[in-house]
Amino acid sequence: MPDILHKAGIKSSSLADTYKALTTREGLSAWWTRDTHGESKVGGVLQFHFGTGGFDMKVLELHPVRRVLWQVVDGPEEWVGTMVSFDPKQEGDWTIVLFKHQGWNEPVEFMHYCSTKWGAFSAEPEVVSRIRKSCSLAERNQARQLGIKRYLPTGRNDDLPDWNA
Repeated sequence: MPDILHKAGIKSSSLADTYKALTTREGLSAWWTRDTHGESKVGGVLQFHFGTGGFDMKVLELHPVRRVLWQVVDGPEEWVGTMVSFDPKQEGDWTIVLFKHQGWNEPVEFMHYCSTKWGAFSAEPEVVSRIRKSCSLAERNQARQLGIKRYLPTGRNDDLPDWNA
């Protein structure tokens, strides 16, 4: 079975802060989609929505500052039954997150799209954070009016209107 793999580095971030961003609704909604609901404890189900679509993830494992493991229980047919894991570790001044979306039945075209999106979400979180803070609402609205959907490097174009509010 093919898997999607990514490695992201966050300079000067603590493992505790990274783990919180991966395991709380508040943390997840800050970097992924603001439309995040559900229970973020083992056995709970988290719901992530992007406009009209989305998916539900059952929390299978939470090992503080070491591992987060979810199973997709509802969403796109190709995703249901797959597993998503985040394994953070400290390397000097960097927190490294090894990401895996595993268990795909075959490498369909949708998998290529998902790999790109996962990569965008994990791309340089410090830069993404600075851009979010520095871009005024007027600048974001202007970008939207010009039809620029990927104004921010997070790949959050699916929920851009909500994100820009």
